[in-house]
Amino acid sequence: MQIFGVDIGGSGIKGAPVDLDKGDLAQERHKVLTPRPATPDGVADGVREVVAHFGWTGPVGLTFPGVVTGGATVRTAANVDKSWIDTDARALFGDRLGGLPVTVVNDADAAGVAEMHFGAGQGRRGTVILLTFGTGIGSAVFVDGVLVPNTELGHLELDGHEAEKRASSKAKEDHDLSWEHWGHRVRAYLAHVEMLFSPELFIIGGGVSRKSHKFLPYLDGIRAEIVPARLQNNAGIVGAAMRAGESGAA
Repeated sequence: MQIFGVDIGGSGIKGAPVDLDKGDLAQERHKVLTPRPATPDGVADGVREVVAHFGWTGPVGLTFPGVVTGGATVRTAANVDKSWIDTDARALFGDRLGGLPVTVVNDADAAGVAEMHFGAGQGRRGTVILLTFGTGIGSAVFVDGVLVPNTELGHLELDGHEAEKRASSKAKEDHDLSWEHWGHRVRAYLAHVEMLFSPELFIIGGGVSRKSHKFLPYLDGIRAEIVPARLQNNAGIVGAAMRAGESGAA
């Protein structure tokens, strides 16, 4: 079975049909830039463009970079326009997509669901934490395979700043940090998260997961096992489609 997945990020909106039996994209994904400012109307137009690129007419699962409650209402907007707060995202996207069945989920939670089912967390028990490093830092926490939703651990304080302002991949680019320098910041962040949650496994996702060999050597001293996301930057798309399938939208 195929369902369309869309991953909305601070810099890009990407999507593709997903083969839910294989946990992989059924076609090469299409991406558009996230508008500036990233208002509800602007982002909804971008989502419509991505979905229309494939001529898709079935259920759509979407991620959102913030807290989503009740499967619809946006509660936080750290890396998109503040006008998103209290928006009914499901109604907005459903209307913009011409009434297609829509499911909306936190972006890191979606990536985590995909990694736990098809990727690096498959079959793992205990506490597993997926962290996505991109425009910000997203988090998905699982206890014996069960998701604790909307954790938003990227907003923990690190060295007097929000962690994602210090250790996201955007921070690396903005400050032109070497892999070693950035890796030490990530290590400090992981040590803080480990102190709070004592996970058995960290899964590192986001675009940087493709280059894990460049920074994993600098994450020494962490007790938990650390592995790159197996689905890499497609995890959000896959997880969004999975959630749409679970919701009965299909």
